[in-house]
Amino acid sequence: MLYRTYGKTNEKVSALGFGCMRLPIINGDTTKIDDEKAIKMLRHAIDEGLNYVDTAYPYHGTGMGRGGESEPFVARALKDGYRDKVNIATKLPSWLIKTREDMDKYLNEQLERLQTDRIDFYLVHALSAATWENLKELGIDEFLDSAIKDGRIRYAGFSFHDKLEVFKGIVDYYDWSFCQIQFNYLDEDYQAGKEGLEYAANRGLGVAIMEPLRGGKIVKNLPEAVMNTFDEADVKRTPAEWALRWVWNHPEVSVVLSGMNTMDNVTENLRVASQAEPKSLTDKELAIMDKVKTVFKQRIKVNCTACEYCMPCPAGVNIPKNFTYYNEFSLFATPDTEKELKARYSSVREEERASKCVECGKCETHCPQAIKIREELKNVTELFV
Repeated sequence: MLYRTYGKTNEKVSALGFGCMRLPIINGDTTKIDDEKAIKMLRHAIDEGLNYVDTAYPYHGTGMGRGGESEPFVARALKDGYRDKVNIATKLPSWLIKTREDMDKYLNEQLERLQTDRIDFYLVHALSAATWENLKELGIDEFLDSAIKDGRIRYAGFSFHDKLEVFKGIVDYYDWSFCQIQFNYLDEDYQAGKEGLEYAANRGLGVAIMEPLRGGKIVKNLPEAVMNTFDEADVKRTPAEWALRWVWNHPEVSVVLSGMNTMDNVTENLRVASQAEPKSLTDKELAIMDKVKTVFKQRIKVNCTACEYCMPCPAGVNIPKNFTYYNEFSLFATPDTEKELKARYSSVREEERASKCVECGKCETHCPQAIKIREELKNVTELFV
């Protein structure tokens, strides 16, 4: 395992972090984590040198309003001495904060859920312009200062989903130790993007990367043109390795979070994390990645990473699932496969289909990607009717 310095904290964190948002589940129920598989995966990664475990209050839950099962899972997985081998990162649910007291309430609840006396890296979750203004007025800086002083958290950071100028303002407002942004070869200029990455690093912040594989969208069932482009390289790699190496190639990146849900994922990611040094891709390899980016951007219809922040939908629409079928059709449809791809949409239950959207707009207020969900659901309905 390779390690990188986490900004001004000077902590050495593993290049690969274990994201506990997409753990293996039982019978398709996201609230039922398969402990046997998931604990084995996480402990194997730790045994191989991984020391950064990332979770959040709502992960593996039924929505954004209450705690999910990810934090309690992490507590179970880190028993038997594993807690002292890792740094735990979790997040204050910013959208639920109505008073200054709420901040302490949720932090204390999370300490209990995680069965620990400290959170090593505590993030203010999913900041945007709207949530940030509310938190500033309620005294987020005083809360973070006090939580660091009394030892409940070691370092304060934030995760981010908004425009670059908002990101810079948040970075400059408080003496953050680190931040977490979305970054992959398709999102180089999206949200904080590469400019935000460099801006934060230049100010001494460690930078954690989420969605390096874009929710798995850039590692499986790829267009033939993409695979042919990868094959031009002298060194043959899987799509996942290409995507991860591209992120790790940036020296400003501290730790890359991967939502691994099989042991094969863990094994491959650990292998790559032990080799991917900063600035290790050749000029030819970077040119190949540029060609791949062009192919993808010409095909993808909706910039959805299936994070499920838009869920649950009041009308029952499974928004990420609808966008998955829509994008897959755009990526892979040919005259020979068009009928088959449209037929696959029948696996979406009637009550979860895009046509059930009532256009309330609640989903759009939570979408980190700022997708015009109502408009895109109409496009989904038009395609698959």
